[in-house]
Amino acid sequence: MFRRGYGGVELLLVLWGLDLSLPCPRHCICYTSPSTVSCQAHNFHAVPEGIPAQSERVFLQNNKIQRLLRGHFSPTTTMLWLYSNNISYIQPSTFHGFDRLEELDLGDNRHLKAVASDTFLGLGRLHALHLYHCGLISLPPGIFAALHNLQYLYLQDNELEFLEDDLFIDLLNLSHLFLHGNRLWSLRQNTFRGLGVLDRLLLHQNRIQWVDRQAFHDLRRLTTLYLFNNSLTELSGSSLTLLPALEYLRLNDNPWECDCKALSLWDWLRRFRGSTSSLICVSPPELTGKDLKALKKEELPSCLSGEGHAHGGAGGEMEHGESLNHLNRHRNHHNHHQRPYLPHGDQYSLPSPSPLPRPPKGGRRNCTRRGRKAKGEINEVHVLREGAEKDYAPDGGKYDMSATARRKNKCIPRTSVGPPSGVQRANNRAVSHLADYISSYSALLLSLYFVIVR
Repeated sequence: MFRRGYGGVELLLVLWGLDLSLPCPRHCICYTSPSTVSCQAHNFHAVPEGIPAQSERVFLQNNKIQRLLRGHFSPTTTMLWLYSNNISYIQPSTFHGFDRLEELDLGDNRHLKAVASDTFLGLGRLHALHLYHCGLISLPPGIFAALHNLQYLYLQDNELEFLEDDLFIDLLNLSHLFLHGNRLWSLRQNTFRGLGVLDRLLLHQNRIQWVDRQAFHDLRRLTTLYLFNNSLTELSGSSLTLLPALEYLRLNDNPWECDCKALSLWDWLRRFRGSTSSLICVSPPELTGKDLKALKKEELPSCLSGEGHAHGGAGGEMEHGESLNHLNRHRNHHNHHQRPYLPHGDQYSLPSPSPLPRPPKGGRRNCTRRGRKAKGEINEVHVLREGAEKDYAPDGGKYDMSATARRKNKCIPRTSVGPPSGVQRANNRAVSHLADYISSYSALLLSLYFVIVR
């Protein structure tokens, strides 16, 4: 009844109704109801051979497995645990056809680094996917495509710096998203698009500096948001108004700048009825160490007119309290991430702008162009001043022939000037020779006349 090497543990399993007569890999335990293969913590360097074809649950955690290939597992598998191994490569077709798989745990494989975009293709029943602590540097577009039943996604403790737009758009039933312990530095408008039923979003212990004001626009059912221990200096209150179900918010351990840019966040916190953490100010100096939530409105420094007090509402205009410096940073980050992210750093190189045309050099310029007469003026022939370069407009204003432009580079009246002195001397010499010739010719004609008369 027992195979060689079985002992007290196996006897106990038999007493529990397990069938040890089925084929089973060496050092593993196999039993039915449900059909299970348990091979954890046996220092396997590869997936053991002989896993029964009808196995539903396979436990291979805490080994030293390095590669996952097609054929290692059966498409009948519903639960597959492979965490805490040395997996560095997953053949993209390893899980193709696994339409019964409900839970896949690949966590704590720190050498994995990358996963192909079609690795999880077709896992329509998957409800839990563990990819934590896998050394992942990037996630390719489409990696979570068609995982409509996924509810739990564990991506924490990796090396992710950037998330593609619409990366999670197919995760219609995702309720828990764990992204803490990465290197994310920004949250864009469409980072979380499609997550309409998300309940918990953990983003703490990243490097987040900037959050788009529309970053949470689809998260209408979010109850828990952790953003503590990041690099946030400001956060727009309008981004949080998009979270009507929010109950727990953690924003502590960020370098908050409690100036006029913090006014919208301060106002939102004043109206929020859920649980929040402290927000300790690091600037300005007079507010250092104070909790933003405990400040009075008059304690917040006011921005100069036109810098931080733009007007607008939810329609996309600037709200009260956001500065122009924040807008500039927003534009720079937004433009940077509009480019596709390539995990190996091969970003698209943008062509440098063409150099601006240089202003003409030299002395006076002929100002003979006649434009329309401005009101009250007459057309004149002008000569530009030698200092016209000071008014040179690099944006093309030098081509503006309006009356304003002419007044800006005002020409002085041009006076009549005779030909150069060399030309005058040449002309005078020619006239003198012509006079002498006419005088001699006249004398000759007069002499001939007197000869004929005689």
